[in-house]
Amino acid sequence: QVQLVESGGGLVQAGGSLRLSCTASGRTFSDYAMGWFRQAPGKEREFVATITRNGGLTVHADSVKGRFTISRDNAKNTIYLQMNSLKPEDTANYYCASTRKGLRTGIRDYDNWGQGTQVTVSS
Repeated sequence: QVQLVESGGGLVQAGGSLRLSCTASGRTFSDYAMGWFRQAPGKEREFVATITRNGGLTVHADSVKGRFTISRDNAKNTIYLQMNSLKPEDTANYYCASTRKGLRTGIRDYDNWGQGTQVTVSS
């Protein structure tokens, strides 16, 4: 099992940028594909982005495509989510998660989750 800890959330104005980090400990980090999800108050958790074990392939949700970029550094056991041109509708708690199943967008495909980091975008 891998333990995940997110960081980098905060309050930002619309149009601004943030970079989220998720650091893993425990099992071999490079064994896992990784994903970012988010959950706004009163809404279901939704897929944001995912990246393969070696970082060679990524998938981003249509709602963030062209604004957010997922990446990873296996030497640091860390994945990132660079978020640019933020909008108020991006406000949510952001979670990272791991899976052994490869590139997946479904919540149920992920086994381990972090505690989340809050992102608030003001208009």
